[in-house]
Amino acid sequence: MNYLPFLLAIIFLIVLLNIIASKLKIAYPILLVLVGLAISFIPNLPVVKVDPDWIFFIFLPPLLFEASWNASLKEMKKWWRMIGSFAFLVVLFSAFLVAIASNYIIPGFTIALGFVLGGIVSPPDAVSTAAITKFVKIPKSTSAILEGESLLNDASSLIILRFALVAVGTGQFIISHAISEFLWMIIGGVTVGLIIAFLFIQFHKRFSTDTSSSIILTVIEPYIMYFIAEKMECSGVLAVVAGGLYMSQMKMTFMNSTTRLKSISFWEAFSFLLNGIVFFIIGLELPEIVTGIHSKGISITTAIWYGVIVTVILIISRIISSFAGMLATIIFRPNIASKMNLTIRNFRGPLVLGWTGMRGVVSLAAALSIPLYLENGEIFPQRDLILFITFVVILLTLVIQGLTLPFIIRKMKPFRNLDENTEISRTKIKLGLKTHIYEQLKIKYENCDLKENLAMQRILKYWEDQSKAQETKWIDEDIKDVLIEIFELQRIYLSELNKDPEIDEDLIRQQIHQIDLEEERIKYIK
Repeated sequence: MNYLPFLLAIIFLIVLLNIIASKLKIAYPILLVLVGLAISFIPNLPVVKVDPDWIFFIFLPPLLFEASWNASLKEMKKWWRMIGSFAFLVVLFSAFLVAIASNYIIPGFTIALGFVLGGIVSPPDAVSTAAITKFVKIPKSTSAILEGESLLNDASSLIILRFALVAVGTGQFIISHAISEFLWMIIGGVTVGLIIAFLFIQFHKRFSTDTSSSIILTVIEPYIMYFIAEKMECSGVLAVVAGGLYMSQMKMTFMNSTTRLKSISFWEAFSFLLNGIVFFIIGLELPEIVTGIHSKGISITTAIWYGVIVTVILIISRIISSFAGMLATIIFRPNIASKMNLTIRNFRGPLVLGWTGMRGVVSLAAALSIPLYLENGEIFPQRDLILFITFVVILLTLVIQGLTLPFIIRKMKPFRNLDENTEISRTKIKLGLKTHIYEQLKIKYENCDLKENLAMQRILKYWEDQSKAQETKWIDEDIKDVLIEIFELQRIYLSELNKDPEIDEDLIRQQIHQIDLEEERIKYIK
């Protein structure tokens, strides 16, 4: 009970920081990491102890589920080569460079410990990147690559971390076993996630749960996916990502408009709170971490210097990888390169993509999950130093890259025709939607008794006008069921239109969100 006021104060501070960040127009993770650092200097604060085995299970499944729920599977399919290379090859490349460098510059740091550190700090953070890029306009291709990468790179980095932890504990690494385990973790994780997601969708459909129950179920689902996958020794991260993507694609079939709208607000608040708590946990543990570093004879200045070196390696490796990806696209996929405006002289796009490698909550959770002791009972070597370096990397990437990224995008203007392309797609969606609804209403209601109904005549007239003109307001209580049917026809049309690879899925989702809002307004009319 003594911790309750302290916990409430932390939650209040997290909310306050978000308000301040919005006012300053900067990403809230930047303030969270700075305040987390400031908290470490406050004396006599309670020492928060979280079992490392529980860190991943508490924080990772819901954060991954929320990110995958909002990701565009269609865009991920379109850019799967680039996403795959950044999520797996770039992560492995970055982890390898960090492992080699840390083994060379840090006394007593083995290659295995280097890969532990590399696996932790190699994946950029989805939440941090999204929070920062919302203040600037970037093309859908770039945001899709960043979204898809952030979902899959967590899995690849944590697989590296798992193998590295085994190597630290056993002192050996058998490549044949590692390859077979790697394949099982990927295939098994995806399979488990899809099966559990399918079963939950059937549960939602058959038992027709109310809005509150449905939302609570969405909280339970990622934990079950993660838990079962980990018990089967495959990737819990991939299980949650695969299951979340599948359920997101199917949400129109098992969620009504009320549930969809309320779940958006709930998950935004829930994931925001989880992110804030992780940053505060590391801030509260920093004094003990620094004490542990000093006990090993390492000065705080030296530890900071190690963190700076690792940060520079990560930034350079990602920029190099971005330019390598650009060259590969130009050589092997010239049509795609032309669409993305990629040329040898146009270095701005790859540079900006390379500068988006902000680290965040996943790296923090991964570092905090390092066990305190090895299986033989010995203290895990260099754990405090790894935690400290991780925090320095997150601090530097968020503050330096996070604060400068919007400025770089505005100054360099690496992307073109964003507004024009978006408006063309939005106009195509709206005009097609109006025409489709008018034609459907004419077919169904032109020769029925409702045609004589004054409200029905207004609806038909409205949609006739809409198929030729611009939007106006409309509503009528007498035929609410007809209006709700119209909304469902609109959603069906938009779902079919979304199959067009040239249509931006975000625009489709915006339209469906507006339809859901309008349906909710209709339902509350008495």
